[in-house]
Amino acid sequence: MNDPDPTNLEAPDAAPVLSIIPLGGIGEIGMNSTVLECGDDIIVIDAGLMFPDPEMLGVDIVIPDFTYLYENRHRVRAIVLTHAHEDHIGALPFLLRELNVPVYGTRLTLGFVKGKLKEHGLDEKAVLITVRPREVVEIGCFRVEFIRVTHSIVDGVGLGITTPAGCVVHTGDFKIDPTPVDNEVMDLGTFSAYGDRGTLALLSDSPNALQGGYPFSEKEVRRGLEEIFQKAKGRIVVATFASNIHRVQQIIDVAVMHGRKVILNGRSMISNALIALDLGYLKMPPETWLKIDSLKKLPDDQVVLITTGSQGEPMSALTLMAANEHKHFQIRKGDTIVLSSKMIPGNERAITRIINHLFKLGAEVFYEKVSEVHVSGHASKEELKLLLNLVRPKFFIPVHGEYRHLVHHAKLAQKVNIPEENIFILEDGEVMEFTRGTARRAGRVPAGRVLIDGKVPGGVDTVVLRDRMKLAHDGVVIVILAIEQATGRVVSGPDSVSRGFLFEDASQELLAEVKQVVLDTLQVMIPEAKGDWSLVSARVRSALKKFINKRLDRRPMILPVIMEV
Repeated sequence: MNDPDPTNLEAPDAAPVLSIIPLGGIGEIGMNSTVLECGDDIIVIDAGLMFPDPEMLGVDIVIPDFTYLYENRHRVRAIVLTHAHEDHIGALPFLLRELNVPVYGTRLTLGFVKGKLKEHGLDEKAVLITVRPREVVEIGCFRVEFIRVTHSIVDGVGLGITTPAGCVVHTGDFKIDPTPVDNEVMDLGTFSAYGDRGTLALLSDSPNALQGGYPFSEKEVRRGLEEIFQKAKGRIVVATFASNIHRVQQIIDVAVMHGRKVILNGRSMISNALIALDLGYLKMPPETWLKIDSLKKLPDDQVVLITTGSQGEPMSALTLMAANEHKHFQIRKGDTIVLSSKMIPGNERAITRIINHLFKLGAEVFYEKVSEVHVSGHASKEELKLLLNLVRPKFFIPVHGEYRHLVHHAKLAQKVNIPEENIFILEDGEVMEFTRGTARRAGRVPAGRVLIDGKVPGGVDTVVLRDRMKLAHDGVVIVILAIEQATGRVVSGPDSVSRGFLFEDASQELLAEVKQVVLDTLQVMIPEAKGDWSLVSARVRSALKKFINKRLDRRPMILPVIMEV
């Protein structure tokens, strides 16, 4: 292993300054992205997305605000990826539209990235550089070593980053699994080596900082699957994350053991499996994988369907099955459904609704709370303390987690004798500055959330989102009328249309009153004023707001449509 000792890198006449700036992943699950800046060089660790909250109506994904990187594009040297989960690579296409810089990652990580960039038409111009664990690359003034970790996806790495100001260790997402499915154990020795040489700062994974003890190994999931497969007499459906290749492999292995054929369902599931098969991370006998059209020909006791939709996503395969609207698969009595995943916070209601529907359709349903069909890919308390003891950083920054996770992780650091004053819980955009072995908070850079709706450039404005929420809560009333500009005479209308406000067929009396309010408003306006569309719209909107609020205590959006004739 290359020696990460930075002793000889420091200039004698000027103390180097290192800045660490999280752009996302602090105080939230997802949107992970961190900037390291030293002199004229910037590297970016991960560029992830977050799935929208329920109140973000119509929003597809949420990504970090990369304004700071765009403003300093001439200094950005590379993007370094820890693994291929969406919360670490999902924002990459949006970032690479603006920044033409190399992207470093392991084989599977870049395999998934290539597919993602192809969807956005960026695959031809992107510079993707494949690295291996224990490989060291020079990026500007940074020396980056990739350190193997175990997680719920293949080919994950942590980072040992040597800078002129000292060494920084970033764990990426990890758990300490002594018996991983691929037998590639976490490289604790290299993490320890950074501790022996002296680590300036550690950034460590936090989502399970409240969980005690050690989680069981990924291999233990197989035991739970085998028990279910042994008892199942009919068809088996297993819903899991498409990126969890080890989980998919175990489902396939158990299916083969019980003489069942495997059908993959869901675009991302099929795409990721093909990539993993091509790269050698997934193994499946050719005769085992059948297309979904084969369902009609197979006996029930030979069917295993591996699908997406474990988080209750609208229009996902499992959601459609639960609603009995799936094109190829209708749930019936005797089916066994396995949700081999954790309920992501915010998705609990949707998942519970799906489970209830599946039971109503006659299926037997297994999920995390009733069976050992899932294990977390994140480190619990004892693993986090072990990593802290191995790396022994002078300063500690918990990352990737809600604020409560960061606080509890900070408390764990204190238990392993890191002084409280050397522990920093940051916010997105906050600058942490290190120089001469000291650390200080040094202001902020632009940061926040960018809401992506389809292909709308620049994301969804908060005003648009506020309008959507108002429409969802209060509905809309549209008033249409035509006015003769020369005379101010109403030649057509007013006609009214409402959506999400009142059922029109049952509210004709009220709508007639709405019409009269509009006419009364126009009656008191002078003819010259009626020629000003903006003024007419404002008067009509104000009068209707007052009338509807007084009459119904409702505040729908009022949209006057004025036509000139």
